[in-house]
Amino acid sequence: MLPTDPVAWLRSLLETGIRTADDTLNETVIRLAVTGLSRAGKTVFIVSMLANLLAMGRRVDTLPALARRIGDGARLRSVTRAPSGSSTVPHFDLDAKLEALAGREPSWPDRTADLSRIALTLTLDRSHALGRLAGPRRVTLEVLDYPGEWLLDLPMLGQDYADWSRETMASLSHPLRAAEAAPFLTWLSGVRGSDPGDESVARRGYTLYREALHRLREHGLRWLQPGRALNPGPRGEAPVLFFFPLPDASDRALPGTLAALLADRHAAYLDDMRREAFRGRLDRFDRQIVLVDVLGALHAGEAAFDDTARAIGAIARALRRDGLLARLLGQAQPTHLGFAATKADHVPATMRPALASLLRDLLGDAAKGEGRSVHAVASLRATEDVRVMRDGRSVEAVSGIPLGAEKRRSFDPGHVPATRPGASYWAAPPFLFEGFRPPLIDLHARNGIPHIGLDTLLADVLGDALA
Repeated sequence: MLPTDPVAWLRSLLETGIRTADDTLNETVIRLAVTGLSRAGKTVFIVSMLANLLAMGRRVDTLPALARRIGDGARLRSVTRAPSGSSTVPHFDLDAKLEALAGREPSWPDRTADLSRIALTLTLDRSHALGRLAGPRRVTLEVLDYPGEWLLDLPMLGQDYADWSRETMASLSHPLRAAEAAPFLTWLSGVRGSDPGDESVARRGYTLYREALHRLREHGLRWLQPGRALNPGPRGEAPVLFFFPLPDASDRALPGTLAALLADRHAAYLDDMRREAFRGRLDRFDRQIVLVDVLGALHAGEAAFDDTARAIGAIARALRRDGLLARLLGQAQPTHLGFAATKADHVPATMRPALASLLRDLLGDAAKGEGRSVHAVASLRATEDVRVMRDGRSVEAVSGIPLGAEKRRSFDPGHVPATRPGASYWAAPPFLFEGFRPPLIDLHARNGIPHIGLDTLLADVLGDALA
């Protein structure tokens, strides 16, 4: 049938073609997952990154290293929030988190309890004269906030129940773990894998094991599995969670036994994590930032530090392009991966290179190669560098308002080693870690948020896609 108005029909067809060509030439999506071990500051990192990018779009010089990577500052026209669309992932509520930071009594946002997502649109002029004929580029930066506890389930994906039980029971023989897990281990001594598969026994064992994991986390330990025992997410504690390690777990457990019941739960849990938390989530993100609280681990002592090193090493290996996640989910990713030791404002400037070096040493080969970088950052700088007297000499320190206090004070944290410390380090006076109150910022962070090193990290992870 011929159109009733051929001129209007041709105009509509032409406009549709132009929009399609414009979308094809000028629309780019960058997907960035922000992950890391629990209590590393993922939520604050995302708040600072988003606020500083939005301020950068208003011509505020908040991220100088990223601006240099992009090129001429005039090329960035604007940065705006992108619509949420029809995503099934909960929205990352930037305004609520800024409100907490900007309150009369500033407070740090609550830690990540579930997946959340937010996106920005960066509009940039093209750098080449011919390219300008195509119009400005629109880059959508899609950001995923991912609970740190769940990240520790990545290494579990390559194990069956018997393997996981053997490894976990070996870990529980460590003195600190054994002490905190004593109620679970005492109860477990009266349980056998060949016992009948009783649901009440499975639930009791899981409860005692989960309580042990919570106590171990308070001691600064991070190699704690399964992650949803610590952070079950919005679905709560479903029966798929009700498993625990057995000292006599067998890969040939007889049907109807407790070992078979727990093995089935373990397998169902991993399948659920692949389907709900990893596939369609982490496997869609080709750029990732992994945050680690190295300073907190140093402060917690040798056992916690070694445990953190083990956890971050396993995660880094799983995230390699040829690593476990890529093999299991069928995608090689990420193409760009940045590791960051957080809370760098808790030590003076001269110690920050050593902090990045220490993290690099812990990562080993996993941090090497194209598209990998290691940094020391403070997402929201809460201190200033000062000098104090130590043993009759002037040394660099930091000054800030401690949590729960009203007045600023100076703080000398001690020495940060550039490589994994030996026994002599732990025998010396311990590294000290003080929590500081966030600085005052305006409600909408129009001038950005003070940080350390965030711009360099973003330049390495995102810069090539924006240049």
